[in-house]
Amino acid sequence: MLTRKQQELLYFIHERMKETGIPPSFDEMKEALDLASKSGIHRLITALEERGFIRRLPNRARALEILRMPDSAIGQQPRRGFSPSVIEGSLGKKQEEPKAPASANDSGSAGIPVMGRIAAGVPISAIQENTHQITVPAEMLGAGEHYALEVQGDSMIEAGIFDGDTVIIRNISTASPGDIVVALVNDEEATLKRFRRKGASIALEAANPAYETRIFSANQVKVQGKLVGLIRRYH
Repeated sequence: MLTRKQQELLYFIHERMKETGIPPSFDEMKEALDLASKSGIHRLITALEERGFIRRLPNRARALEILRMPDSAIGQQPRRGFSPSVIEGSLGKKQEEPKAPASANDSGSAGIPVMGRIAAGVPISAIQENTHQITVPAEMLGAGEHYALEVQGDSMIEAGIFDGDTVIIRNISTASPGDIVVALVNDEEATLKRFRRKGASIALEAANPAYETRIFSANQVKVQGKLVGLIRRYH
């Protein structure tokens, strides 16, 4: 399992090599990760090499080779209960007249509505509006209605969900322990968290040790959907 900084560095190296064909310098890595010294980068590089993600090539300046990316290039290995499909690239074109239900077309794709932003961090106001529509492969969706939300915050990074990602949600009102869900708290706050039960209470658990698990009575939390997919756009 990679730490947050190890993961950030791996993705930075990966994206820079895709853009330029060469790895970034240690100074560029230090600046990108906002570290005080290059010694921290050396430690991260060593850790990534020891875990088999990269290889340093001898006798060549700035010579790094990426051997693999974690969990099909969506981030950390997800914990039990999360195995989304992933699209890397465009989020899809905005449609002039978005429609609420997903519908497949002859090209094997389906349009689903984007219902605003969801907090992966401190809860924000409940989602209420259909902002636009995106197109995703039909096989990414199962039975039932689906919608999408743009992620804001970093509380789910260890589940491979980052700020700016778009999550695909199946519109259901029930969840099993370990599912990542859209939870509506007190009918006014919406958040993306892992669903747990603590006796008669419900726990909304972050996937980032910087955030505390929040405990609520059962009548305070309504499940608004379950995570089934993830879209990431690289700038």
